[in-house]
Formats: sequence, C-alpha cells, structure tokens
Amino acid sequence: MVHKIAKKIVSYKVLGNELPPDIAHVEEPKIDVESMHENVTRPEILMGATYKIKTPQSEHALYITINDVILNEGTEYEERHPYEVFVNSKNMEHFQWVLALTRVISAVFRKGGDVCFLVEELKAVFDPQGGYFKKGGVFMPSLVAEIGYAIEAHLKEIGMIKSVEMDTHQKQFLAAKRKEFEALHSDTSSLDEAGDFPAKALLCGKCQTKALVLMDGCMTCLNCGDSKCS
Repeated sequence: MVHKIAKKIVSYKVLGNELPPDIAHVEEPKIDVESMHENVTRPEILMGATYKIKTPQSEHALYITINDVILNEGTEYEERHPYEVFVNSKNMEHFQWVLALTRVISAVFRKGGDVCFLVEELKAVFDPQGGYFKKGGVFMPSLVAEIGYAIEAHLKEIGMIKSVEMDTHQKQFLAAKRKEFEALHSDTSSLDEAGDFPAKALLCGKCQTKALVLMDGCMTCLNCGDSKCS
C-alpha cells in the first residue's frame, strides 16, 4: 500500500533490531603493522649472514656479519629488515674507523625507512691511494666501497633491493661476443689470472670490471655487454 506524505519529515527511526543481510557491515579486525624504528626491542636471537672480504692490501680477510630482525612474523606483512652489522678481522690497522662505521650503519638500520641509500654512499668512497682490483678484474675504489657491495648483496638476498638482470637479447649478444672473442684469441696466455677476460682489457665504466675490449671497431664489455655501438 502506498501512502502519500503531505507533511514535512522532521525525524525518522529504523524499526527492528537486525539489518538486512545485503546491507549488514562486518568490521574486519585491524592488524597493527609494525615498521622498523629505533625503539624496536632486540630479540635474543637474530638471523644473519657473514660475508668474507679479501683485499690485496692486507694478508688478513675481513668478515662482515649482518643480522636481521623479522617484523610482523606470521602475518602477510612479515618482512626481514637489517638490524646491526659487525666487522671482524685479525688486522687491527683500521680498527677505529671500522668500528665507528659499523656503529653508524647499525644506527641507520635501526632508524627504519629506506636504508638502501647507504649502499650507493659507501660504494662512492674512493681511496686516495687508488683502490685495487679483485680477482676477475672487478675494480674496488676502496675498502669502504667493498663493504658497501657486501651490504648490497645482503639487501638483495633479503629482497630489499631488486636485482636487475639482463634480458634475453642482452644475454644472447654477450654470449655471441664472448664466443667471437675466444675464436680470435685461442691463446690462453692472453687471458687474466681468472681466465675470464683478456689481460689487456680496459676498465668498463658500467660494471667496473676489466673486460672492455675492441670488437668490430667498437669497445665492448665482455662482462656486462655494454657497447658504445649498441
């Protein structure tokens, strides 16, 4: 039955205690998502990894240990975040500044937010004595930079930094160039100690590896595939 309302409506109320099923609203339980901050309580046990650094500047290796804390464990928001870093070595020559550096890095880790900027800052430190080449022809501008590379490897391992891989076309191009170079230089004495790249190869500005050779009138990197002609 239809009723005509001739007067102005001044108030209303809903009769009945239950709402129809199609308009009933059920609030989902809120999850208190914890982000990394400087007041996060350190657990008794932390998971981590240790990275070995061996430089030609010292007979003793450095061991970098990075420990992580797991936030929101057991939920869909679970994440692994670096919490602290330690450096250990028999070589006490750089003890003071290495200790200071690890304390600063650990403090930045515990501060929270995006800590990936540390990697680029450390890798950009150059030794005034000129740096050194690692086995395989990779150039390290300083010991601090190599610590930065170790931290970068760890952040990639836990998923904070996404690895950028070459696409299929780049891999095919690089494989073809390597095969072509091996065919032209079958004498193994022309290779470096690692047996990967020619001993007279130049330093690639893109991947910092001594793998830049002249191929077809163009400088081409046999490590990352970078070429001035492509």
